[in-house]
Amino acid sequence: MAARITAQDFDELVLKAGVPVLVDFYSDTCVPCKMMSGVVGDIEDETEETAKIYKVNVNYEESLAETYNVLSVPTFLVFQGGAETARLTGVVAKDVLMKALTNN
Repeated sequence: MAARITAQDFDELVLKAGVPVLVDFYSDTCVPCKMMSGVVGDIEDETEETAKIYKVNVNYEESLAETYNVLSVPTFLVFQGGAETARLTGVVAKDVLMKALTNN
């Protein structure tokens, strides 16, 4: 399961990562977020050596959600070299998320 991160470790784990990073902004009470958790887990398993996957709970990390203009959940952001390279919102097919992550 993807590790949950906070604002304190976001820069180090996401922005300074040497590989593409998928960040799942979610809420524990969000049904679509729960629907996507298995998909995110599958992607994490399949990209274990080539990418990092993290989760950010918007209820506890409001500053991160605000910084990255996350207005609804789930929102998936892909980062490469410290920059956002893709953004997807809502229930997304696994292949679409995988393409966003691996095309960077």
